[in-house]
Amino acid sequence: MASKRFANDIRIKNKRARFEYQLFDQYIAGIQLEGTEIKSIREGKANINDSFVSERNGEMFVRNMYIAEYDQGTHNNHEPRRDRRLLLNKREIKKITKHLILKGQSAIPTLLFINEKGLAKLEFYTAQGKKLHDKREDIKKRDVERNLSRNNDY
Repeated sequence: MASKRFANDIRIKNKRARFEYQLFDQYIAGIQLEGTEIKSIREGKANINDSFVSERNGEMFVRNMYIAEYDQGTHNNHEPRRDRRLLLNKREIKKITKHLILKGQSAIPTLLFINEKGLAKLEFYTAQGKKLHDKREDIKKRDVERNLSRNNDY
């Protein structure tokens, strides 16, 4: 019964992440939200395109994630671009921090969704930024695949 009650198709994606970064390890974390933020997410009024994950004082935070103010919110409405704490265990935090500091990688959110229990979750990857020539290779591969699929249709 809970799955029907919270069943919704909120899947906010960062489509540029796979083009801009080479993705390595996947993590899924809960997000500590305040007040009206979950209502705005359920309406689909969030954006993770410019956001990133960082470590501070042994905790992980998603920074620069935009969640619009709730329309029916009062003076208790939330701040749209505040840092939000990610809910991870210490082992995962240590592993991610090692990737961020020692290997010089970034942690990039790719998907914000609501699970079957009605909780907001953030999928992110440790990633390395691509160079310009890597992006060009991706574009060439995509064009070749598109042309092959067009030729197979006829």
